[in-house]
Amino acid sequence: MTETFAELVACEDALMFVNAAITSTGQREFQRYAGDQRLSLDFLHEYMLVNYREVYAAALALNVNDHNAAIIIRNLLVRAGDAGIDERRYEGRLIARRLETMPQHRVYRVFRELRRSGVNNRRTRAIIRDWMAGRRDPAFDSVKYRGAVKIAARHAHLRLRGEQHDFLFAPFSVKAFRTPIYEQWRRAHYEQAAIYELPYTVAEGFAAKHKIPREVFLERIEPRMTRLERLRLQANGGQAVRADLGQTPLTRLASYVLSLSLDARAERRAELTGALRTAARRVAGAARGSWGRVAAVLDDSYSSMGSGQKRRRPLAVALASNYLLEALAKEYTPLWTSGRTDELLLYPSGPTPLGERIIDALETGPERLIIVSDGWDNAPPGLAGDVLRIWRTRLDPGHRRAAGQRTMIAHLNPVYDADDFDVRRLSPAVPTAGIRDAEDLPTLVELGRFAEGRVGLEQLRSHLDDRAARFLGDRA
Repeated sequence: MTETFAELVACEDALMFVNAAITSTGQREFQRYAGDQRLSLDFLHEYMLVNYREVYAAALALNVNDHNAAIIIRNLLVRAGDAGIDERRYEGRLIARRLETMPQHRVYRVFRELRRSGVNNRRTRAIIRDWMAGRRDPAFDSVKYRGAVKIAARHAHLRLRGEQHDFLFAPFSVKAFRTPIYEQWRRAHYEQAAIYELPYTVAEGFAAKHKIPREVFLERIEPRMTRLERLRLQANGGQAVRADLGQTPLTRLASYVLSLSLDARAERRAELTGALRTAARRVAGAARGSWGRVAAVLDDSYSSMGSGQKRRRPLAVALASNYLLEALAKEYTPLWTSGRTDELLLYPSGPTPLGERIIDALETGPERLIIVSDGWDNAPPGLAGDVLRIWRTRLDPGHRRAAGQRTMIAHLNPVYDADDFDVRRLSPAVPTAGIRDAEDLPTLVELGRFAEGRVGLEQLRSHLDDRAARFLGDRA
């Protein structure tokens, strides 16, 4: 009995950490301050590193966000002495693979933190060396992240040769570079035309130095912008830039849509709706239409506004999830807490009557009921938990509908609750998983089965091992 209880606690701890690592970025949420978030998150990382190091490292293969992946990588390297040789080798593979998937600026930030922490063992230097050797365009990195590349090269004792060394450490000692982007950077100090051959973020600094009008600069630099740079500028009012929405990731696209005024959304309804549905179908892939009858309870209450640091993020996740579930379902019924039916014109407002919406959703007889909410049920308080408890214990104790088919209910929460070290749950009878991007919804619904208490630690470890093997390419 003691062993079984210990395994149950370990399973709960692992799921609690995964939920936190998916949702929290240490920034302020609607209900919690940033300091509380960081303190709570730091404790969880330390707790998992000390007590469940194997599970902690395997989390790199899951859908944890880049902020927490960076903390895991740093902690594993700082505390490398606590692991055996084989364990360190396995962790090294996970770290190297995760670094390949992270944005460059976050990777360079990890390297700076390792330098600040004085971590400079052979394995750390090898990880930095191999990652930098694998860059597709080292010259581009040297220009766009010049200071960060210098720090990483010095910390890892890299032997840079030729023009890369000269550009990083003595750029003005060279009269002319043979590498085009280096030469454009050199010329941009005194020639305005050369600015428009540089990456946008680098060119922006030179434009300010040469006092080029903002409108002129944006119009001429637009061909050098990435898709996300265009999207970000247009969302911030950059009228000179037009974003291509065709290949924009689903959740990021939903955030962009919500950043527009209601009039702008109504005016561009066909374009925006088409882009959202295209992105959702791309995420659904071969699973399109395979989920049968699906009902969704989606939270657009006032708390979905998020915070100044994560503006409208909870609502963006709900909006993106709506379109993804529409693509996955054969028959789909969306129910927003506000009662609105035009999802393109949503905005955060009102209380959170989750209980009433869950009742409405269950009456449609769905095969799957997905709830996307921060869990602050307040109209009236606690009704959602009571509805779910009665549904599971009285009306559907065998998890079967009247027609004999199972009804799967999952709660996906985009907000980390620092006080509980987890995402806020609606009911113990329903699995809850943290979600940051709607693209992860199908995987998180699968992970939710471990939170139901029917699958133990061994099965969870097996699941993590399988995910890690796929992540490392050891398994098709």
